[in-house]
Amino acid sequence: MFVLKYLFLYSLFYISLASESDVVELSDDDFSTRISEHETVLVMFYAPWCGHCKKLKPEYAKAAELIKDNEPPVVLAKVDCTEAGKETCQKFSVTGYPTLKIFRNGDFSQEYNGPREAVGIVKYLKAQVGPSSRELSSVADFEGFTNKNDVVVVGFFEKETDLKGAFLKVADKLREKVNFGHSTTKAVLEKEGHKDAIVLFRPKHLHNKFEPNSVEYVGANKREDIESWINKDYHGLVGHRQRDNVNDFRPPYFVAYYSVDYVKNAKGSNYWRNRVLKVAKNFADSFTFAISAKDDFQHELNEYGYDYVKGDKPVVFARDAKHQKYVMKDEFSVEALEQFVKDVQGGKLEPYLKSEPIPEDNSGPVTVAVAKNFHEVVTNNGKDTLIEFYAPWCGHCKKLAPIFDELGEKLKNEDVAIVKMDATNNDVSGVYEVQGYPTLYWAPKNGKDSPVRYEGGRELDEFIKYIATHATNELKGWDRKGKPKKEEL
Repeated sequence: MFVLKYLFLYSLFYISLASESDVVELSDDDFSTRISEHETVLVMFYAPWCGHCKKLKPEYAKAAELIKDNEPPVVLAKVDCTEAGKETCQKFSVTGYPTLKIFRNGDFSQEYNGPREAVGIVKYLKAQVGPSSRELSSVADFEGFTNKNDVVVVGFFEKETDLKGAFLKVADKLREKVNFGHSTTKAVLEKEGHKDAIVLFRPKHLHNKFEPNSVEYVGANKREDIESWINKDYHGLVGHRQRDNVNDFRPPYFVAYYSVDYVKNAKGSNYWRNRVLKVAKNFADSFTFAISAKDDFQHELNEYGYDYVKGDKPVVFARDAKHQKYVMKDEFSVEALEQFVKDVQGGKLEPYLKSEPIPEDNSGPVTVAVAKNFHEVVTNNGKDTLIEFYAPWCGHCKKLAPIFDELGEKLKNEDVAIVKMDATNNDVSGVYEVQGYPTLYWAPKNGKDSPVRYEGGRELDEFIKYIATHATNELKGWDRKGKPKKEEL
């Protein structure tokens, strides 16, 4: 038992070391020398005790592994600001951790403001080096370029044309998202059978029998049209939805969550994707379809009431055009998925609503909203409404609570509702965008479809002044400037 435990711990240690082997460790002694050896270097300045650094490290190491063979090359390095790299960190004004900076030919070039997960880091860096479209001057160049794990878009041009000019403009605009290449070489054009064309090539690991492996652009020589075509066809019938590209997938959509891993288990990943494809091909004009790694999107599983996913089979969730959520309750199969899509399309299912129970007593100075009673206490309450979206653990929310209670008490006889909602345990209506806590909105009684984000002060008198000014009808106790009215004798 001791030997097995030792071997297990040793293997973990070995894997940990191996995972960071592609990240270059720099110090005060060798920073200037070694940084000058490379055209482009991303440097992470860190402290070993920093929690954000610990979270970034495995993603950073994975990015280094993914990009090490890039052409032109990009190197990922790190500097420990607490030990061997103190002077270097001071020199480059590092005041927080982790700080990432891009160096070119030994000199500081720019701050890194891109994603902080592996795939996003790689895409961002690839967009920072070389031209926006790589010239493919031989058949070998072309074959190497199209044999990538990413979608690539290639322009074939026998001569200078308007299509080529539009293509290069698109490449400049989308370089951070898409790998572009172009060729004017006769051997390449003859091999592919194109003289003046743009073709999107899907990565080999996503090839399938339900859609072509490449798609040729057919349309006008306009940048906007080419860009629209790329965005439409980029992910194919069933896209691989990842943390860095979630914004590419807009409702209405269906997402299958399972152990998607094209590095360690491409065959298993495609086994389930092919079954989704079988359904998606019949509904491509109406819905977007995607697959996602369940471990990367646990927060989304939680939004649909799943703390974890048992077994290997996918679970499938959907959102319609109104952002309403639906859960496929049957065990995954091609037949079950097809029926689920038809039911969502036909409006036969009740949307899933994440909600706390409706309070039995809601007579306090501040009305409590949950997802199940939101329309009653906010949307259809017939009053101007100030609503706070909060989190129970949020310090700023706790500080605001007594002020909000006092505000509710002060305005209890006015045609105004003061409402609060725990946005961590309830689905928030689509017209309210909540990204931090507390978030407050003013919703006039005749404008509930377009609430206004409240950006005013958070003291009692500041709330009252705002409400007095913006109320649909003048308040009984305050004038439009927020000054108390004198009581009539």
